[in-house]
Amino acid sequence: MPEDFTLTVNGNGHQVRCDPQTPLLYVLRNDLGLVGTRFGCGLGLCGACNVLLDDQPVHSCDTPIATVGAGRVTTVEGLGTVEAPSPLQQSFLEYQAGQCGFCLSGILISATALLRRTPDADEATIRSALDGNLCRCGAHNRIVRAVLAARPGMTMPTETDPGDGPTGDDAP
Repeated sequence: MPEDFTLTVNGNGHQVRCDPQTPLLYVLRNDLGLVGTRFGCGLGLCGACNVLLDDQPVHSCDTPIATVGAGRVTTVEGLGTVEAPSPLQQSFLEYQAGQCGFCLSGILISATALLRRTPDADEATIRSALDGNLCRCGAHNRIVRAVLAARPGMTMPTETDPGDGPTGDDAP
């Protein structure tokens, strides 16, 4: 039986009416029109649907709307805009860290959560934090470099070495 829910998404209040077991992902995409969060596997295994719930990454595909309560939800749309991307989003652009882009919203969410709790995360910590995000394009090394460069106080390199900079390839 449908119920009314009040959500705070990207800092804005929203009222929705749905079944309590409706996945948060469906509410975000279908009711609120926030389509940056992707449906991947539907089982909470691929990370494409990740959003922040009170600054913690969660799989929105298997998070029932009834469990969100008064929590603050942040989607990829809440991280920045085209005109003013977040430092992490800007770094992904500079490092050409995406190819098809399907997985990127979930990866950006996971990386944002990591950098908020561990601003000086090293490469191993970044790789571990992103382990639950699947990317089939093979952009893993560029993604890790983009996250490393986006850490607070880091600056973008001015020179490019193959495999190390924003435009270097990922060949071994």
